[in-house]
Amino acid sequence: METSKNAYKIKLGFFVSVGILIFFIIIFFIGANQNLFSSKFKINTNFKNVSGLQVGGQVRFSGISVGTIENIAIINDSTVNVIAIIDNNVKRFIKKDSKASITSEGVIGDKILTISQGSTKSPEVKDGASIKSFEPIEFDVILSSIKVSTENAEIITNELAYLLSSINNGEGAIGKLMNDKGMAEDLDRTMTNLRKSSKGLEENMEAAKHNFLLRGYFKKKEREKEKLEKEAKEQAEKSK
Repeated sequence: METSKNAYKIKLGFFVSVGILIFFIIIFFIGANQNLFSSKFKINTNFKNVSGLQVGGQVRFSGISVGTIENIAIINDSTVNVIAIIDNNVKRFIKKDSKASITSEGVIGDKILTISQGSTKSPEVKDGASIKSFEPIEFDVILSSIKVSTENAEIITNELAYLLSSINNGEGAIGKLMNDKGMAEDLDRTMTNLRKSSKGLEENMEAAKHNFLLRGYFKKKEREKEKLEKEAKEQAEKSK
């Protein structure tokens, strides 16, 4: 009887010890994930809309998890303050002109706070300092914009289809022009007359150049043209 009680106590003690060990292991991993056992500092930033960001969410810098969100508080009707706890090892890399933004892990993943790299000339951020932020782009706004663009594209496609159909059926001025043989011939004759008129004008201008009374005028124009070309050439040579 005494032996069975001792065996029971040994088993009970073993299970209790294992349970305590597992408990401490869990606490260790949670603490390591939340940076509870490392030196850390705080920064804060403000947003108009935190877009689903939650306390305990990750803080990333250069794609690496460097801290967690400690607190999210509404300051007023247009400002939400976010406080982040960050590993002190990366403090020297975060600058005063670094900016915070809210992004997602993947397309529909959890929201995280991302800190951008600042300029190398800017001093490093101090503990408790506030940095500027980029407002997050709502996924619903993107979908709404895509929907509007799709609807507009559909309207344009329908209008083009109607226009081409009208042209093919000979409706409208363009349709009549393309399908009416007589109108096409009239347009062809008009273009021929314009070309003849243009040729006649060129011949008249050439004759005017040889006219005694107008010869001096055209020579003056030629000299001015040559002078301008010479000045342009000299200017190009100077700029080389």
